[in-house]
Amino acid sequence: MDNDTLTTPGADAFTPTHDDAGLAAQPIGYWSWAASNAVVTRIRGMLAEQGLTQPQWWILNQTTTPRPRAEVVTMLQGYLEVGSTAIADGIDELVARGLLTQDVDEHLELTGAGRELRERTAARQGEMRELIHAGITDEEYVRTLKVLQRMIHNVDGKAWHH
Repeated sequence: MDNDTLTTPGADAFTPTHDDAGLAAQPIGYWSWAASNAVVTRIRGMLAEQGLTQPQWWILNQTTTPRPRAEVVTMLQGYLEVGSTAIADGIDELVARGLLTQDVDEHLELTGAGRELRERTAARQGEMRELIHAGITDEEYVRTLKVLQRMIHNVDGKAWHH
């Protein structure tokens, strides 16, 4: 591609920062951080408009059917290294707001208001995904994830997403 301007119908024109040889010499640590920072910041802004933190959004998505609290905490605590306290606090905040119920056996379930907020936010999340993926084919996206997963593997890192 060598510094070509990339365009996809419905997407803004994009010009890479360097030619292909220059990009090949760029540090993955910087670019993976920059991508993560830009994407997560944008997503968290959208979630804040919905009155949610990112951990609260994850919790709503894991409680579309009743689930034990401990299972939800265990599953989500490693996401972006937020830890079990942030997930437990997020659960408590959602319960206090009437968006989630917790029974005596600590099973969590969305309330009607929680389900409505989750559905509304899921629609916005879909729009956000379209924005983030604009100009990127599914094949390019899959290839990018495979490359990132290989790099994680190469340095004995651990990464998993359900």
